Amino acid sequence: MNFIEANGVSLRYAVEGAGPPIVLIHEMGGSMESWGLVAPLLARRRRVIRYDTRGAGFSEKVRGPLTIDTMVEDLIALLDGLGVKEKVALAGTAVGGGIVLHMAFRFSGRVSAAIVTSPATSIPAANRDATRERVQRFEREGVRVVFDGTAANGYPEELRGDKAKFAAWRARWLANDPSSFAAVYRMLLDMDLSAELPSIKCPVLVIGGELDRGRPPSRVEPIAQAIPGAKFKVLPTGHYAGVQTPELIAEEIAAFLDSVGA
Repeated sequence: MNFIEANGVSLRYAVEGAGPPIVLIHEMGGSMESWGLVAPLLARRRRVIRYDTRGAGFSEKVRGPLTIDTMVEDLIALLDGLGVKEKVALAGTAVGGGIVLHMAFRFSGRVSAAIVTSPATSIPAANRDATRERVQRFEREGVRVVFDGTAANGYPEELRGDKAKFAAWRARWLANDPSSFAAVYRMLLDMDLSAELPSIKCPVLVIGGELDRGRPPSRVEPIAQAIPGAKFKVLPTGHYAGVQTPELIAEEIAAFLDSVGA
């Protein structure tokens, strides 16, 4: 377990393998363990960097407003602190995917390719009031009170064959800091990356989870269509693809990066 101060915040990170660098960015409510089964598979040929984003896992918690710009600046500072000056590939899930896409837009010279699974780029207007109520509830009562709905949408019964894996994911998710979790949710409520997508220049693979009921492929495909040259694939996985189907996701990431020479 390693820690670094970057952009004014303490971040936990891990680095493994050698070769072209790739950064794996977890989802809202996740931590770098979200990529823990994928990282060693990619590390056979690449230098794999994982970290807990601001407010998540063992990284410094959030008090007050948060923006996607801050999240991307944290990543830039982490890379600078680790001495990574060459272009990096990025892979991210959900809000992690939003960080990836905003990084590719703002710092195109630092990104060789991007892979996003169930990326979060905004919250539909029709869902915002319900989302605010959900956030206010778990701030008052703790994240446990919203777990069942989260799991039903993102980690459905069809993917719970490995009971121990599901139990470990559940226990990790329940350990989230409600205030930091709420700050990330509010960041997403205020965020809309749609105007940036047409300006992304690097190769992009967008993945929709066939079993992701919270952000199904029908909501993900328009993101791919808005990015020039982006590829879109639907895979038999859920919202937490790196946990649920790590071999499949690692294979897709590796094949895409090879195909674009990243």
